Amino acid sequence: MVRLAKWVRGSRLFFKAIALGCLLAVLVAGCEAVGVPAQEAGSEPATLVLATHDSFAVSEEVLAAFEAANNVQVQVLMLGDAGEALNKILLSKEAPLADLFFGVDNTLLSRALAAEVFVPYASPLLAQIPDELKMDPQNRLLPVDYGFVNLNADREWFAAAGLPLPQTLADLTEPAYRGLLVVPNPATSSPGLAFLLATIGTLGEEGSLEFWQALRENDLLVTDGWSDAYFSHFTVGSGGSGDRPLVLSYSTSPPADVVYAADGRSEPASVNLFLPGSAFRQVEFVGLLAGAAQPELAKKWIDFMLDLEFQSEIPLQMFVYPANPKAVLPELFVQFAQRPPDPVVVEPAAIEAHRERWVQAWVERMAR
Repeated sequence: MVRLAKWVRGSRLFFKAIALGCLLAVLVAGCEAVGVPAQEAGSEPATLVLATHDSFAVSEEVLAAFEAANNVQVQVLMLGDAGEALNKILLSKEAPLADLFFGVDNTLLSRALAAEVFVPYASPLLAQIPDELKMDPQNRLLPVDYGFVNLNADREWFAAAGLPLPQTLADLTEPAYRGLLVVPNPATSSPGLAFLLATIGTLGEEGSLEFWQALRENDLLVTDGWSDAYFSHFTVGSGGSGDRPLVLSYSTSPPADVVYAADGRSEPASVNLFLPGSAFRQVEFVGLLAGAAQPELAKKWIDFMLDLEFQSEIPLQMFVYPANPKAVLPELFVQFAQRPPDPVVVEPAAIEAHRERWVQAWVERMAR
C-alpha cells in the first residue's frame, strides 16, 4: 500500500505538471513572439519530473539550491524498486511519465538501452567520472553512483543466539541457518538480480539454480524489492521488529545503521558478510527520456547529479559511493562502509545475452 500511495501521489503530481507545462508553453510562445526570454527572473518556475526508484534520496537543501538556480520545481516520481520502476518507464514509452529517469543499473542496462527510451547527452561533467563506470558509449545513460550488493548480518542477534556467522554460500543452506535469510526477488529487484548474477558467476548456471533451490528448502524469504526486505524483515533495518537476521543489501549499509538508529548507537549493528562469490558491483545511471517535456532542464539536472554538491550527498543519503571521485566521503562512511575484497564480475555482454533466460530459469526453479 505504501508503494501504491507513492504511485498515486506521483501520478497526481505528473498530471498537474502536464497542466502547468501546457500553460507555460503558451506563455513561452508569447514571450518569444516579443523577444522576451522564457525563463527570465520573476517568471513562474517550470516543472521538471524525475522518475526514480523508492530508494532515491537527496536533502531538501540541495534540491532547493538546484530549483532556485534554475527557476524550476522538481517533482520526484517514485515508481517502486528499480526493476519495477524501469518496467513502468518502458511501458509508458509513447507517453513518458517524466523528463528523465534515475535508477537503471548495470544488471538492467542492456534492456533499458534496447527499448530506445533514452536519448544521448554527453554531460561536460563526464570528464570527471572514471571510464570504468561509463558503460554506454552513446551516453544515453550516465553513471551517478556505485555500490556492492552484499549480504549483511545482525551481529548482536548472532551473538545472542550463540550461532557463528556463515562463512560460505553453502553455509546458508545448512539447517542452522534455516529461516534466517531474506533477499529481494531477482525478477523484480536490481539488487536481487545482482545476487543471482553473482551466484551464476561463482557456481555456474546449474550450480546457481541448485544453490537457490537449497535456499528455498531452507525457508528463504523472497520479497518484491530491497526496501521491503531491509526495512520490514531484516532485524536491524526494521528496528528489531523483523525476524530475519540475514539480508541481501550493500557493503555500504552499515553506516545507515548508525544514521537511522533510534537508540543513538555510534557503531553499526549490522556487519558485512564477505562470503566468497557473493558480492557484485552495481552501477546506477541517469538518463534523459525521449519525448521529455523539459529536455534542457533535464540536462541541467544530469549535470547537477554528476557535480560535487549532489555527489557529496550520495554516501549518507543513498549509502553508496559517488561516481565522481572528487566528492569527499563523510567520516562515518569512511569508517564503516567497506569494499568487498573480490566482487564477482559478469561481463555486460553475458548479462545482455542471458539475463532473461537466467531469470526465467530462476522463477521456474523457485516455483517447484
